[in-house]
Amino acid sequence: MYAIFEDGSRQYRVEPGSTVKIDFREAQLGQRLELPKVLLLSTGADTVIGRPLVEGARVLAEVIDFPRVKTLTQRLRRRKASRRLKGHTQPHVKVKITHILNAGEATPAEEPKPARSEAAPAPAAS
Repeated sequence: MYAIFEDGSRQYRVEPGSTVKIDFREAQLGQRLELPKVLLLSTGADTVIGRPLVEGARVLAEVIDFPRVKTLTQRLRRRKASRRLKGHTQPHVKVKITHILNAGEATPAEEPKPARSEAAPAPAAS
């Protein structure tokens, strides 16, 4: 099963369990995102192509990281003692695809995260 969805004028082909880097949005680590602009949905035997979107289909993802890449641009004119160095940092959100849902499918309940067990007390010195 795979889907092609659109986010910020780019298209991504994803499968459950894959990770993808999408445009930045305000979110918390571990937060679930819903990406509703599904252009194509394939379930193996059946492929649905949207016109332009597949009605009711959506991709569910979980935020796992906020990677940043610094790009440096340097401009140098020879023999003129002229240099320019510019930097740009583009923020992204790295997400893990958890579910691909077709039209009419219910959103699965979030799995409870395991509770943190308290550390065992240190043995008493004798």
